[in-house]
Amino acid sequence: MSAAANPVRGEAVIRVAGELLVLRPSFAALVAAEEELGPLFALVGRAASGGLGLGEMVALFWHCLDARPEGLTRERLGEAVAAGGIAAATPALRVLLGQILAGR
Repeated sequence: MSAAANPVRGEAVIRVAGELLVLRPSFAALVAAEEELGPLFALVGRAASGGLGLGEMVALFWHCLDARPEGLTRERLGEAVAAGGIAAATPALRVLLGQILAGR
């Protein structure tokens, strides 16, 4: 699957194993992330202060994945994010955090 993000929806993309995956911060996705990670405002605060962990970033990405390719597990997503480097994942994280704060 190769996809492009729709900025009107607040979407972002990340590259995983050569594929572009769309991250969509829908209400349901953000509620699921919040149930796992705690209040989203605190998550944004940790990110702003440099205290957001790799596991938290991957969890947010996992919950916001618009479509999961067959065979993609959360562990594989985490490995791909780590292999690609945090700097490569930061633009997508920035978009999601911006949507959490500003909404659509």
